[in-house]
Amino acid sequence: MSTPEVSEPVVIVEKSDGIFTMTLNRPGSLNAISSDMAVQFSAALFAFEADPDSHVAIVTGTGRAFCAGVDLKAIAAGDPVDIPEHPEWGMLGFSERFVAKPVIAAVNGLALGAGTELMLACDLAILSEAAFLGLPEVTRGIFPGGGGAIRLPRQMPMRVAMRYLLTGDRMSADEALRWGLVNDVVPAEDLLPTARALAIKIASNAPLSVQTTKKLAYQAWALDTEWDAAVWQANLDANHRMMATADAKEGPAAFAEKRTPRWTGA
Repeated sequence: MSTPEVSEPVVIVEKSDGIFTMTLNRPGSLNAISSDMAVQFSAALFAFEADPDSHVAIVTGTGRAFCAGVDLKAIAAGDPVDIPEHPEWGMLGFSERFVAKPVIAAVNGLALGAGTELMLACDLAILSEAAFLGLPEVTRGIFPGGGGAIRLPRQMPMRVAMRYLLTGDRMSADEALRWGLVNDVVPAEDLLPTARALAIKIASNAPLSVQTTKKLAYQAWALDTEWDAAVWQANLDANHRMMATADAKEGPAAFAEKRTPRWTGA
């Protein structure tokens, strides 16, 4: 009896050196988001969060695309691309759900619609020189409902963001770097090594310190001011929690003893 053929996953997961890499793997469809991809990506995110040995995630794509957006053929067929049990988590189970650990987008090629929105939902972004971004939803009679209309004006100047939102024009990697939308633009062959080097540098730091810093930075960013009592109360609470951890003692001890810290995440 022949063995049934096993289809390749549409999200490939790899783990090494504290880095959890999630690769979108529908190259024949330019990594457009399908229901299978949404379910697998959300499951990978949960595995990343639950893994005590994984401290930073990298999201990238196979082939010439990072992600060409939502699969419009799937949408037309009524195929949902969110997580049926948790629609409140948004696109890919990620766009509206806060992930405690840092996530880096390594944009290897075109990133349109939901592809740009996926990048915007990540904490850091490295782009290949061949990559470009775009939110063309207005040219298709829809709108950037995966967070694009919310996040783009918060991550670059409003009038520049409005041009791209209202025209659907594409944005080059250099233009994205010019406006501070991404952290770096590198040759294609350097994309993953650059993203991994950044991830390893972050992963070498105390895990709870990184997670606490990320959370507080977003809390302050959401309030859009450093002169709010709630920001400083959150800062004080975070400081009290951190100073009670074993890692807060290990850091100064390692410095005094001139050795590499041994973080426990506790």
